[in-house]
Order: sequence, then C-alpha cells, then structure tokens
Amino acid sequence: MPRKPFINSSEFPFHITARCINKEWFHLPMPAVWTVMENYLYFIHHEYKIILHAFVLMTNHFHLIATAPEANISEAMNYFMRETSRNLTEASGRINQTYGSRFFRTLIESEHYYQHAYKYVYRNPVEAGLTNKVEDYPYSTLHGLMGRSHTLIPTTYDDTLFSDLEATLNWLNQPPQRDDLSAVQSALRKRVFKLPRSTTYGQHPLSYEKY
Repeated sequence: MPRKPFINSSEFPFHITARCINKEWFHLPMPAVWTVMENYLYFIHHEYKIILHAFVLMTNHFHLIATAPEANISEAMNYFMRETSRNLTEASGRINQTYGSRFFRTLIESEHYYQHAYKYVYRNPVEAGLTNKVEDYPYSTLHGLMGRSHTLIPTTYDDTLFSDLEATLNWLNQPPQRDDLSAVQSALRKRVFKLPRSTTYGQHPLSYEKY
C-alpha cells in the first residue's frame, strides 16, 4: 500500500515526535543529547524559519510542537533527524542509526486542540515518573522559559504560559483522567488531531480550563 502523502501546512502547528531504534535509550548522557538537540533546533529555526513552540526530550524519544510558515516542515525535520542522528551516533561510538523510523507529525488545526497537545507534551516527563512538576524537568523548553536554565532553543513567545503563569502551571500540573489521556494519545497518532466529544462533560477531554 503506498504511503499517504504528508501534510504540509504554513498556517497550523504540528506535533512532531520520533523514537530511538528498538525503543532503546539514547546511548549518551541526557545533557549531551540535549545539547545536540538544542543546536539543531536553533539551526532549523534560523535556516528553515521554523517557529518552535515547545520541545521536551525524553530518555528515548522527543516531542516538538512547531509551525512552518514556509510550509517546509518536511525539509526542516529531515535535516534535523539526519544531523541529530549522525551526531548522536558518532558521539556514542555506535554503528546503528539513532532513530527507529521517520518522525511522525500530527497537524493541529485549532487553538483548542493546541492546548491538548501543549499540556500532553509538557506533562510527558510527569506521566513517565521522571519529575513531580512540569517546571522541574530540565530537558524541556518550559524549564528555560521559567528561567531555571539557559537554553539555545529560540522558542516563540508563549502566550499560553505567560497569559497567567500561576494558573497555567497549576493547569499543567493537574493530572488528567486516564481515559482522557488515552484519547489525546490516540489523537496524536493520527495525521490530523481529532478528539471525540466527551459524553460526560459535553466537551473535549483535557479541556483548556485554567480557572
């Protein structure tokens, strides 16, 4: 069966993720992996004009939310994947490539859906048991935005975070219901983000309600 054509959009952001080969961990200390990721996110922002909204590095994969105003997300991410893989493979002394497959993208066509993806990305380390609070995880653009570390990643202004910092952090740190989390995970495995209507609340799971 032929592969479905990728969606390229200049208007809406994408959630983008890629995982290490065989779901193994990166074969380098996390600070070293983070530095490689920082460097190439910096590059694709300037070379490909990619708008970076959020990035979280996990032990064997990453999550990125980004917009490509020039509709060139494929070119930018192909470069990013190739160069980060090459650098990480060389630094670890391994022969195998770093990633198990191509990156996967999900188009996010509304602000409401963006909030779901945003919360999911920043809560990933909490859900994995790596930290208790989203703002404490060091391998995240949120950590840098909070002034807790210096990062090279040139994220765009985060209106979601800074519209009301305390309320947004409380919202991010509020765990979702398991069924709601599963619904978002399922939506992020599709080419276009889409959630079912919640029969219980009459709204989408993980709805953007900070107050």
